Amino acid sequence: MALRPPRSRSAPRDAVHHPLFARCYDRVSTAAETRMGMGAVRERLLVGLSGRVVEIGAGNGLNFAHYPGTVAEVVAIEPERVLRRSAVEAALRAEVPVDVVPGAAEALPVKSEGFDAAVLSLVLCSVRDVPRALAEVRRVLRPGGEVRFFEHGRGGGRVMGATQRALDRTVWPALSGGCHLSRDPVAALRGAGFEIGPYRRTLMPEKGPRLPASYCVTGAAWRPGA
Repeated sequence: MALRPPRSRSAPRDAVHHPLFARCYDRVSTAAETRMGMGAVRERLLVGLSGRVVEIGAGNGLNFAHYPGTVAEVVAIEPERVLRRSAVEAALRAEVPVDVVPGAAEALPVKSEGFDAAVLSLVLCSVRDVPRALAEVRRVLRPGGEVRFFEHGRGGGRVMGATQRALDRTVWPALSGGCHLSRDPVAALRGAGFEIGPYRRTLMPEKGPRLPASYCVTGAAWRPGA
């Protein structure tokens, strides 16, 4: 009787694997670029960047089309395989060099102090360990390097806050690829030692019902030590 070869315990596995959610997110997020004005938000988020940029949790690569020509290179980290394939396709259409690589936010596969800027775009909601992920962002940024962030999180008053926390404890992470609704990205960045610059709280969509995931913030922060 033929014996099956043993499975290799060292075979690489994706740090994140949510194929069903990834396919849904790919379609919904692409439609939101125009219907919800997300494309304009991305454009404002990335304006003025230059040098080498690391993007954490690049998703399906919707930011790539908005990087200005002053950016020399983007290293885009994405752990989910389905989204990473879409990001590679988007990188081929980008006007700046984009290298899409697998990796988790908590253990970035890049050298320390190798980047002028980091981009966090709708990613802190879903990382497993926010302090560790932000410590990694600090590590890979040069002293004085900039963080541009566009995140959703806590907002909307007591009733909405209670709703967000209840969803986080129950069905939302399982249905949404590990996403959490009640995190505070600005407080997390401040707690990780970043100097917080100007930021703006917005609703997405700006018009329409206020949903638990509607409360967004865009802004900038810096690694101290320039």
